[in-house]
Amino acid sequence: QVQLVESGGGLVQAGGSLRLSCAASGRSLSSYTMGWFRQAPGKEREFVAGINWSGGYTYYPDSVKGRFTISRHNAKNTVYLQMDSLKPEDTAVYYCAAATADPVAWSHLSGWPYWGQGTQVTVSS
Repeated sequence: QVQLVESGGGLVQAGGSLRLSCAASGRSLSSYTMGWFRQAPGKEREFVAGINWSGGYTYYPDSVKGRFTISRHNAKNTVYLQMDSLKPEDTAVYYCAAATADPVAWSHLSGWPYWGQGTQVTVSS
């Protein structure tokens, strides 16, 4: 079973950038499809990016497309989320997630059995 630990969150001004990292242990990351989700206070957890095992396919919802970039370095057992042009509405706890195959519906929580503990991202206006 894979264990996931996120890092890189923090406080940034609107228009700024942050890069989140998700380090995996216990299993090789190359076996997993990876995703990032976020959850703002009082809101449901939402999908923000996904990448297949090889990195050859990525998927984003319209809310972050063109601003967020997911990537992976399987040799380092790490997945990244580069976030640019950040907005106050991007403020949330960001979670890394893993699945053993590409989910039928990438945005559905049920398709992701493995989760990290989350890292806080706060964007000030």
